[in-house]
Formats: sequence, C-alpha cells, structure tokens
Amino acid sequence: MKNNYLFFLLLFSSALFAQEDAWVYFNAKPNAQFYLDNPLQMLSQRALDRRTNQNIALSSTDVPVETTFVTQVKQSTGITVMAQSKWLNALHIRGSQADINALKNFTFVDKVVFANKILNTTSKKDRQNKIAKTKDKFKATVNYAYGASANQIQMLNGQVLHQQNYTGSGKIIAVLDAGFPGVDVAQPFQRLINNNQILGGYDFTTRNANFYAGDEHGTMVLSTMGGYKENSLVGTAPDASYYLFITEIDATENPVEESLWVEAAEKADEFGVDIITTSLGYFGFDNANYSHTYSDMNGTTNFISRGAEMAFSKGIVVLASAGNEGNTTERHIGGPADAVSVIAVGSVTASKVKSSFSSIGPSFDSRIKPEVMAQGSSAVVSSPAGTITTIDGTSFSCPIMAGMVACLWQAFSSKTNQEIRQMILKSSDRYTVPNNDYGYGIPNFGSTLGVDDFQISSFSVYPNPTQTTVTFALSDQNTASITIYSVLGQKVLEKQITNENSTLSLQTLKSGLYFYTFDAEGLHKTGKIIKQ
Repeated sequence: MKNNYLFFLLLFSSALFAQEDAWVYFNAKPNAQFYLDNPLQMLSQRALDRRTNQNIALSSTDVPVETTFVTQVKQSTGITVMAQSKWLNALHIRGSQADINALKNFTFVDKVVFANKILNTTSKKDRQNKIAKTKDKFKATVNYAYGASANQIQMLNGQVLHQQNYTGSGKIIAVLDAGFPGVDVAQPFQRLINNNQILGGYDFTTRNANFYAGDEHGTMVLSTMGGYKENSLVGTAPDASYYLFITEIDATENPVEESLWVEAAEKADEFGVDIITTSLGYFGFDNANYSHTYSDMNGTTNFISRGAEMAFSKGIVVLASAGNEGNTTERHIGGPADAVSVIAVGSVTASKVKSSFSSIGPSFDSRIKPEVMAQGSSAVVSSPAGTITTIDGTSFSCPIMAGMVACLWQAFSSKTNQEIRQMILKSSDRYTVPNNDYGYGIPNFGSTLGVDDFQISSFSVYPNPTQTTVTFALSDQNTASITIYSVLGQKVLEKQITNENSTLSLQTLKSGLYFYTFDAEGLHKTGKIIKQ
C-alpha cells in the first residue's frame, strides 16, 4: 500500500511540474501614447504610408509589448519566454503548470491560456476529432520563356499581367516558412540576388540572422514566385522583393510555432510589406493535448489565425495554404487558413481538377474555405541545388497565387487590400456557385480584371538602374509627388515634381535598392530604383 501511495505521489508531482506551453496576456500598454505620438519609433515610414493609403488608423495594437512586463515574467521562477506578440499583447511561455499559474498574481496580467485546453478551467472545448501530427508541406508586351512553369501561370491568366510589365515590381512579399537553403547560391535565384530583391530575413526558431538555412521547403516555395531560369521556371512575381522568415521548427510540431509566426508577421508589418504568404498550417501537435479540433477552425480561436487577421487589418494581403489533409479522416483546413480575411488557397491539377490531397471547407462557422485554387499537383519548383523539378502540395499553389496578387496590386496600386481580395474572388470561375472543395474557384488575373485599364502605362522611370539622377515621365499629369524609401521602409527622399522639372537627384543616397511611390491626380504608381 505504501508503494502504491508513493507511485501516485510521484505521478501527481510529475504532472504538476511537467513543462507546459501557454500564453500570458497583458491588460495594458502603459507607454502607448508615447509610441502613438512618435510612430516611427515602432513602424517604418513605408508601414505608416500603407496605413495612410488605406485609411487605417494607428492603435494600441501597433505599440510594442511593455518591456517591464516582459522582464518580470522572464524573472519569474521556472518561466521561459518563447515568443511575444504586440498585436495580441501576449507572451508565449513555457514552464510548469504551477509556475505558469503563479503569473496570474501580477496585476498587469489579464489571463493565462494553456495550450493544453484541459488545463484551462473555463474551457468547454470538445476534444473529439483530434488528429496526430500534421504539417502542411510535402518533402518530396513582354513574353517570358516560362518553360515547364507555363501552365501554373497561364491557368490563372497571369501572362496577361506579365505581358503588360506587371511582374510585382515595387511590391514586397514576406514568406513565412521552414527554411531557405540554397537561395543565396542556386542559379534560379541569382536574378533575385543580383537585383537586391532579397531584402532580408530572420530565423525566429533559433534567433539567428542566417535565414539561408533550415528545411528546403521554403526554398521551393520562394521559387514559384521569384525563381527565374529561362525555358524552365519563371515565378509568378519575378520582380517583387522578398523578406524570408523562418518560423517552422521542422523536426517537431508545437504551438510555439504559431507564436513565432505571429511575431514574424509583426516584423513584416513593421518593415512595410504588402503581402504575407505562408505554406504552413496547424491542426495537430506532437503533444495530442495541444491539438486543435475542427471546432477551433472558426477564425477567432487559434493564436496564429488571430494574428493573421490582425495582419490583414494593417492593410496586408495574407495568403495561406489550405492544407494537404484531403485524404485523411479530418479533411478540413487548419490555421491560419481559417481566418476570415485570409485567402486560403487549395490545389488543382494541371487540368483544373481538385487535387485529392487538398483540404476542404467550410470553416467551422460555415464560411467558404478555401477561397481560391491554383495548381499544386506537379507544381514546378527549384530545389536548393537549382534543379528544376515538380512537387505536390497546397504549399505551392499558395505562393503561385501570392505572386500573382503582387502583380495585380502593382497594376492597381491605389486599391486597398480588401479591394484586391475582392477583385480576386470576383474573377474566379465559381464565384456565383462556390462550394467546399473549390471555394470560389480559379481566379482569372487577365480577362476579367479590366485589362484595358492597364494600357495607361505610358508612365516610365529612367534611367533605372541609375548613378546620379532619375526622371519620372508624367504623361498627362502636370504635377506629382514622389517618395523614395530604403529597403527597411524608411523615407529617404520626398519631392514634388512638374512636367518642366521631373528629374530627381539621387546624389545623397548610397548605392543600393530603393522603392518609390508616384502620386498624381488619377494615377498612383509604385516601383523600385537601383542606385549604382
């Protein structure tokens, strides 16, 4: 009897002191007014301009997490801080159940939410339909020489935008994935490297500045947008610029990856990106107690989905893979694809038939998911070694779509992210009869998006690249406002120009890549300038 008592005592102690993951939410941001009065202390000028252009007001969600709160949590017994989110005013922490619950004694703590929902005393979540481990990725007037990649572009009628020279120039895409080895050396990415289109990145999983590392999945994802090898592979946005963020820990599946994703999305917002694309999806975790259920796929429960929705509220278009679980018991989309404003992208074959592996909708609250489809069966990609090959997965239909979004937004640069999203849905071939397999269908980026509007492009910027000056052709406009930004989104030059004086001196700028916005009555343009 004594031995049995000792066994149960050890079992209880083990459960009490086992390491758990949780989120601690704060109830205030004491220094919010300082940051709102000095917005460049928290956001780049390009990020601020994105908000201004879309009439998005600054709010306390833009303000960093209070550092004194973070410090006190870090100094608490047995607590490790894994990630933080200013948007959700929370920290992802790890520690024993007892040590985590002790944080509730801080007056600045609003609530603590355990990843293991049965530890949340107020939780009434149904634990049915839990699945094991799920990763949404598979291992395995200008005419472009698309080669084998032609079908995945032409299916979306994307060549029409490319022919009009809308190839993503001036748009910045953040790619949140598992790693980007080979991007700095493989031939299909050399055009990006040579033109300074990789603006930077970070490995949030190891807190390391080397983002040309990790799993090859992100490399293949990037190649569908930015890859360029004539007659073999041309990405959907070869002239866009990119930030590369590693948020996925490939060897394991843990809720901290959702928190790292949100942290990276906040950094992308801070840098002024236009589009976030992610080929990651979360449903089940290694610890089954942490796993989501279908009832969580309502757009408001999952930490990552709330972060994705917040990114959209900041004026960013967010795209996510629908998932590769179409052949499993739990076939529904995961997070962040379930978020209300996220464009969830499913997969079709080269002949436009739904790929059997592509996850289905609706969201748990009965919204149409996925929203759109693109080719994900036998998608053409580049490996880290530069080999052009094919692979299956919504992991690749999503970035194929994201690249086309960049081209469309370049063509309609005065549109808001909400307007761009709606244009894409309305152009899709099942828009009037959506369903849970195809969503609204396959978008048409050419014939139904006002191609005639593209012909306004007598606008030009020359010489580019340049050494000293750059001239903006005003066409029918008499005056225009020019703003030039660094790759970090900082405003470095601003000037009014006229037909008589439309040349800017760049003598004071260092050599490198810059972005410009051109605003005149009836015309808004963005693009990049290379100062040699």
